[in-house]
Amino acid sequence: MSTNTQFKLPIRAPFWAQILAGLVLGVLLGWLARSQDVSWLVTTLEKVGGTFIGLLKLAVAPLVFFAILVSITNLRKVNNAARLASRTLLWFMITSLIAVAIGLVIGLVTNPGAGTGLTPADGAAPEKSGSWIDFLTGIVPTDVITPFTELNVLQIVFMAAVAGIAALQLGEKAQPILNLSESVLELLQKALWWVIRLAPLGTVGLIGNAIATYGWDLIGKYATFTADIYVGCALVLFGVYPALLATVAKVSPVQFFKGAWPAIQLAFVSRSSVGTMPLTQKVTERLGVPKEYASFAVPFGATTKMDGCAAIYPAIAAIFVAQIFDIQLGVGDYLLIAFVSVVGSAATAGLTGATVMLTLTLSTLGLPMEGVGLLLAIDPILDMIRTATNVAGQALVPVIVSAREGLLDRKAYDSVHASPVDENPADEPRRVPAVA
Repeated sequence: MSTNTQFKLPIRAPFWAQILAGLVLGVLLGWLARSQDVSWLVTTLEKVGGTFIGLLKLAVAPLVFFAILVSITNLRKVNNAARLASRTLLWFMITSLIAVAIGLVIGLVTNPGAGTGLTPADGAAPEKSGSWIDFLTGIVPTDVITPFTELNVLQIVFMAAVAGIAALQLGEKAQPILNLSESVLELLQKALWWVIRLAPLGTVGLIGNAIATYGWDLIGKYATFTADIYVGCALVLFGVYPALLATVAKVSPVQFFKGAWPAIQLAFVSRSSVGTMPLTQKVTERLGVPKEYASFAVPFGATTKMDGCAAIYPAIAAIFVAQIFDIQLGVGDYLLIAFVSVVGSAATAGLTGATVMLTLTLSTLGLPMEGVGLLLAIDPILDMIRTATNVAGQALVPVIVSAREGLLDRKAYDSVHASPVDENPADEPRRVPAVA
């Protein structure tokens, strides 16, 4: 008889089940903390959720810089790089237009500002508001330190793009810098991967704190507006995206959601496209998108592709604010909303919240900035579904472009089954050779 005893590790729940359990536990603890007025539990939930978001944000500035720099230089490894970049941007714009159109239709049909009991006096102008002048002049930094200390993602993207293009022009002379950049990026992604594994615990804190702080009374005041945002995002997420996958990319929508769901879940909880970016890129690669192209498209999308925050939300929010202040919007105003949504998406910068995009939209339409104050209280609840929609779109477009350009590994796409979060994070993602 053998003396060797085999020990089996306990069965570990898949990532989606861990997130779901965190959601349920967070709701229960939040309800308990609010109904029983348990102050220490509220504080604990706030600290747990805040620490998780803090860990995600800790690496945002260097992650964005090195991800954009490396992604631009990686395009040299892909044939027809300029064509791929232009097609990616084109599909970003197409899906944004569809999303903003859905938002406008929902807002016009439901009248979200009617019957809320809110008045202009309930709003307060934000300390900082966005305008086109601020947006354009704010792209170029005055120094190289401030964008990192103040987390101005738009300026970080600008500097990274300049550095990436300069590296391409230098050629072999820039190779040592590129090697260092790739190593730093891998280090940041590895560290963020550890944070991502803490997402179920972060979920408990974030959801629990939201329930304990806001309860259900607040949602009641904004019932129509909240429903509009969730319905609009759901229509894009589960209606428009599957339709594009089936008709344009000619791939299975079910397989897409099977592969991308871990990133969508994390986005819902963390409310950060940039924080979710390493996972978004990994699931995109596992869906058969070439690594060289995915390493460009996903970071680019994480800072500019915002169907939830920059299309659906500002469209419905603008209608909501106009109705509260009794201002009539015309056809020209709706066209302006569509224009702002497509061109101004980078203003959201992939961070938690969409206040900058909202102020940019309101200022363009000439609506009162006090409207922002009306929406800040409900924003955390809305931001979850908005960010999930953002991230789904950031994974969708590379799949569509790869499929149309003949780059998609359809065998890998059709066979995707395991969540990358449930596997060894040190495993190398699937590489797909670039083709002409």
